[in-house]
Amino acid sequence: MARVAIIGGGYGGVTVAKGLDPLADVVLIEQKDQFVHHAAALRAAVDSVWEQAIFMPYTNLLSHGEVVKGTVSKVEGTTVHVFGREPIEADYVVLATGSSYPFPAKYSSYRSGVAKARLEQLHENLEGARSALVVGGGTVGIELTGELASAFPDLEITIVEKCDEILSTPGYSPGLRAEIGEQLAQLGVRVVTGSELAYLPPQNVGDLAHFMVETKNGEAVEGDIWFQCYGARPVTGFLSGTAFEPLLHPNGTIAVEPTLRVKGYDNVYAVGDITDVRESKRADAARQQARVVIANISAQLEGEEPDTTYEPTKEWVILPLGPAMGASQLLDSDGAVRILGAEQTAEIKGTDLMVSVIRSQLNLP
Repeated sequence: MARVAIIGGGYGGVTVAKGLDPLADVVLIEQKDQFVHHAAALRAAVDSVWEQAIFMPYTNLLSHGEVVKGTVSKVEGTTVHVFGREPIEADYVVLATGSSYPFPAKYSSYRSGVAKARLEQLHENLEGARSALVVGGGTVGIELTGELASAFPDLEITIVEKCDEILSTPGYSPGLRAEIGEQLAQLGVRVVTGSELAYLPPQNVGDLAHFMVETKNGEAVEGDIWFQCYGARPVTGFLSGTAFEPLLHPNGTIAVEPTLRVKGYDNVYAVGDITDVRESKRADAARQQARVVIANISAQLEGEEPDTTYEPTKEWVILPLGPAMGASQLLDSDGAVRILGAEQTAEIKGTDLMVSVIRSQLNLP
């Protein structure tokens, strides 16, 4: 039976692993001891109940294959080198290592116990804080602001965004910005745009200590706790110094064909945040890409040519501001933009944050 080595147990990786498990000898290699549902991480940052909900075991994912906890040092063709283990020889390799992002949107620790301890300390720090600074007015910064405002209604929150408006990335409509801006005003959030900070607060993200900073325009901002909501970076360092390095772009993504094969390689694929597919990096996009890879490797296992291609889908923006507020930007079949308000956004994502969907995918009750 052909062996498929999948590097990374995030949204794309687990989808590929589960889809190919009945057809091949699947080896899923993941650094973390549990799956982390990052889409709900910002809720977990303010709610101790959610702290438990976002960590899920890989125990039930595969019926036939194996989940290997380890860190990949390099990949040579279809040979995967893991620190402290013998190399894993495979017939196919799927790169699905995702991206890094500052805490609390993502966690750097490979041990769920350490990540939970840091979350517990954050909850304690937030209980004592009177004011908070959120640096970055994109989707992560705004969603975190909503969670903070919902859980700590007396907390004074300031968002600092270096661009002239929040949600400055191309693709967000003026209607969405207006709706979110109005809700932020209702929450009493101060929004400072048009200038980045001249310097960052002296303490670490999430630590409790009063500080005063300024924007480069000279506007003063003070707070007791702060969060960095920018700085996503594809996790592709393990490809540096290998034959794959020429395929890496300066931003860390890797070049792929429409079939999601890595360019120049017949049996190596990539999915999710590390691909150079021109679209926003989202969990649902990673899962859709994973289905393309499943179809193509399945074809190859049958001796056929992999001809399923990935086309970026219409991007829906579902942006909760805590459990009961938020806004969404949908595209109708004719391409027209439609904005949904707080109630409908909460129905789509705000309450459950897709936890039940992910648990089902991991074969958990």
